[in-house]
Amino acid sequence: MTELITTDRPTAQLAVSVNGLEKNYGDFQAVRGIDLSIASGETFGFLGPNGAGKSTTISMLCTLVTPSGGNAQVAGFDVVRQRAEVRRNIGLVFQDTTLDGYLTAERNLRLHAELYGIPRGMVNDRLRQVLDMVGLWDRKDSKVSTFSGGMKRRLEIARGLMHSPRVLFLDEPTVGLDPQTRSSIWSYIRELKQAEDITIFLTTHYMDEAEYCDRIAIMDQGKIIALDTPEALKASIGKDRVQIHTDDDAAAIAALADQFGITATVAEGAVTFGVERGEAFIPKLFAEFPLPIRSVNVARPTLDDVFMSYTGSTIRDAETTVAQRGRDAMTMFRGGRR
Repeated sequence: MTELITTDRPTAQLAVSVNGLEKNYGDFQAVRGIDLSIASGETFGFLGPNGAGKSTTISMLCTLVTPSGGNAQVAGFDVVRQRAEVRRNIGLVFQDTTLDGYLTAERNLRLHAELYGIPRGMVNDRLRQVLDMVGLWDRKDSKVSTFSGGMKRRLEIARGLMHSPRVLFLDEPTVGLDPQTRSSIWSYIRELKQAEDITIFLTTHYMDEAEYCDRIAIMDQGKIIALDTPEALKASIGKDRVQIHTDDDAAAIAALADQFGITATVAEGAVTFGVERGEAFIPKLFAEFPLPIRSVNVARPTLDDVFMSYTGSTIRDAETTVAQRGRDAMTMFRGGRR
């Protein structure tokens, strides 16, 4: 396994500071003692499959779930002892919508302003500002039930900004959206960073979205297994990704080990391995490989390759396995409580 990559941040300007944070549900460890520091103004991403512990970590940092161990500070406040102060200084956009569909966009935001005690004299200007920011001012009088999924997500981002938080948490901000709408949401997020003095902490399992972050932490099975900039993580792999399709994957893996000393695995339905200068290796592969090759693909290192380097599988292959393990453990936990 590759050595864990970390990038420390000075404590004086931290938006988020985490030390040994844990969350257990019975015998199931959802988060296993993570350490993390995020600088003010940073766009920071959690990358990993569903069920890896990303959303649980977000929930602890947002005071929605009490940690089982360790400690964390957000915007300088302790998430256990200073819950009210943390909540006043954060915005949160959930995976699933929490908007009231029977109310207009404007009324949803005004209710939020009342809950957060925003002075009435400031509400109108702030409401116009955030709705303009997400391109929804012209729909302020429309009921949310008439909005598309992308519009609802944009409105939730606007609502999370109403009280001028220091840290905005986005939990899978584009999950379930089509590619065009996902791209549009990210355009608004980038514009938001230019308009607001804010730290963004997001979770995602989309590799292309992680590229937008200043730094990312790759999380798997409740642990942070790598942390750095997207470019540094990809550079740490140093190998091209080669995928071949054959009629016998097990025999192909054995042949690669015997013929070339290469360790391969099956990922995304193909025999997958890494080599330096993949384009130069392919002619040698075809000349010396003892089995028929139906197709071959070579790609430069990606964040999926980084994930595979640390976990032995691609993030897409890990989705089902990790999520099912979490469901099975929660089922056992709930069964034991009856």
